[in-house]
Amino acid sequence: MKTVLECIESGTAYLRDRGVDGARRSMEWLVARQMECSRIELYTQFDRPMTEGELVPLRELLKRRGQGEPLQHLLGTVEFCGREFLCDQRALIPRPETEELVEEVLKLEFPRPARILDMGTGSGVIGITISLSLADDCREAVLADISADALGLARENAERHHQDPTLLQSNFFAEVDGTFDLIVANLPYIADGERERLSREVSHDPDQALFAGSDGLDAFRRFLPEASAHLVPGGWLALEIGATQGDQVMSLAAKSALKSIRLTQDLSGNPRFVFAQAVGHAENSSTPH
Repeated sequence: MKTVLECIESGTAYLRDRGVDGARRSMEWLVARQMECSRIELYTQFDRPMTEGELVPLRELLKRRGQGEPLQHLLGTVEFCGREFLCDQRALIPRPETEELVEEVLKLEFPRPARILDMGTGSGVIGITISLSLADDCREAVLADISADALGLARENAERHHQDPTLLQSNFFAEVDGTFDLIVANLPYIADGERERLSREVSHDPDQALFAGSDGLDAFRRFLPEASAHLVPGGWLALEIGATQGDQVMSLAAKSALKSIRLTQDLSGNPRFVFAQAVGHAENSSTPH
């Protein structure tokens, strides 16, 4: 009978042979899930024999991971900004860059208590995290998405974190009323022609959350002209974009009655986020660092 450590080592080799990135990390997470313990607690149990009852379902998870199914889908959860959220095929898996976007958003000086909009919310992690971080400074959080499935996942995540946002099924701003002090959006920005270059893991995300026309800019072309009309004077807009789209998105923002437009880099040095402010008397010069 294999010990925990032997199981981890053999599973890691299996995943490496199938080209899985972070094979050791994946295997440790899968074993910890099966043993119902944390990944850290796993290190104190390396010598413990694993039972056949534990190994049978683990083999199935290992096979699915080897076929490229995302680790987050197998675990059913993902960590985002220090909190655990439900994660499955209904919405985009949150990436580390999106955590950086939230961190930068929280540095902005938008009017408070704030009414915030998370457009294209997916699993809801952006809007829920900002709402939790603002606490009493969040007057209302609106989570909008065209996908009913994604909104179902966002609702489950809101309940998990004891939040009560307004959930809207909307094609961009079609069903959105009123103005906001902050609008955040992680819209689809991958060009249709890039489909074959995506990793096996990314291909498990919904197409609707990934692709945006021949140049990846279709969503921004629809979203930005309407966004400015839904911001209060001095309100902020924050976007995650593709690493080569900075100039085009900034140009679209400038044509959409927005100013104080800034392009900032992610921790990998890629130009990844666009911030813009609505014109008005509350305008200020605060920008993310």
